[in-house]
Amino acid sequence: MKKILVTGATGFIGNYVVRELLNRGYEVIATSRDKEKALAASWYKKITYIQFDLSQFESTVNYYSFFNEPDAMIHLAWEGLPNYKESFHVEKNLPVHFAFLENLVQNGLTNLTVSGTCFEYGMKEGCLTENMECEPANPYALAKNELREKLETLQSRIPFIFKWVRLFYMYGKGQSPKSLISQLEVAISKGEKEFNMSGGEQVRDFLPVEHVASYISDIALQDKVTGIINCCSGRPVKVKQFILEYLQTVNKAIPLNLGYYPYTDYEPMSFWGNHEKLKTITAND
Repeated sequence: MKKILVTGATGFIGNYVVRELLNRGYEVIATSRDKEKALAASWYKKITYIQFDLSQFESTVNYYSFFNEPDAMIHLAWEGLPNYKESFHVEKNLPVHFAFLENLVQNGLTNLTVSGTCFEYGMKEGCLTENMECEPANPYALAKNELREKLETLQSRIPFIFKWVRLFYMYGKGQSPKSLISQLEVAISKGEKEFNMSGGEQVRDFLPVEHVASYISDIALQDKVTGIINCCSGRPVKVKQFILEYLQTVNKAIPLNLGYYPYTDYEPMSFWGNHEKLKTITAND
């Protein structure tokens, strides 16, 4: 395996995945709809960039050839996040993403890794393992779960190596301004007297985005462990504790105004991932 196609390359995770693959010595074909963002990326001159907007998908095009016949593909592209409750995830994203991936597989792609979400598990509490039944409770999770099911059905018609990376929570430079750590950094930079947040009692599973990119690469570049794979730390931590640990790590301080915002209604109060399957892949890291 030498040539890897990465979709959503200019996105938060995609930027880090491209860098990780380059550091490992792989040839990267990167694609996104925004060429200007790609031109500004530190990796642009080190990769083959092919601009592509999924909304312009045409079924008559051979996308396997269009993207220079990659040995493997990491599909990170997905439009409209973090608007998890919007119906376009099911009505628009799902059909075009499946048609795109089906086209690549039908035309010769043999190794596919796709990003999923922990929201596929639904409102389950506790430690979440890959063999649990999915009960997605928002349109984004519904669309992702159905995409996985469609790709599994496609496998029964056309054999290909398929890995579904179920992402939990991540943080790092370049994340959405709406994310928890991004908002925290803004509050600190503005000299706010306190940081407004929820009660902070919810339990989550966090990973730095650099680790996420490394794990995604590990998963994509092997073919012995397939199917659904949780990409997580396996460590449950309360959100308020996570914030305090982060502040200590970056040597900053700000009082937390707990309970300012209500808890969200689209995710459980307490859940984290089981990472035993992931560890079988990363054991030699």
